[in-house]
Amino acid sequence: MLRKIRARFSHGVIEPLEKVNVIEGKELELTIEEKPTKAEDESFLKAAGSWKGLIDAEEMIKNIYADRNISTRTEVKL
Repeated sequence: MLRKIRARFSHGVIEPLEKVNVIEGKELELTIEEKPTKAEDESFLKAAGSWKGLIDAEEMIKNIYADRNISTRTEVKL
């Protein structure tokens, strides 16, 4: 059974922050997803839009479509 719970790692031990209904001694397999720190969140938000003005988005879109129109595949005959 797959369940997602919040937990905290402290002094080498993973401590659940919610009630976990599991049989004592049951072996579990954990997938750990680290939540970003407040500083990491702030750094990410500060970077948002930092590329603005460095590229011409409309020109880039035109180039992408132009590249897609050029086909090196042979024509399919049905």
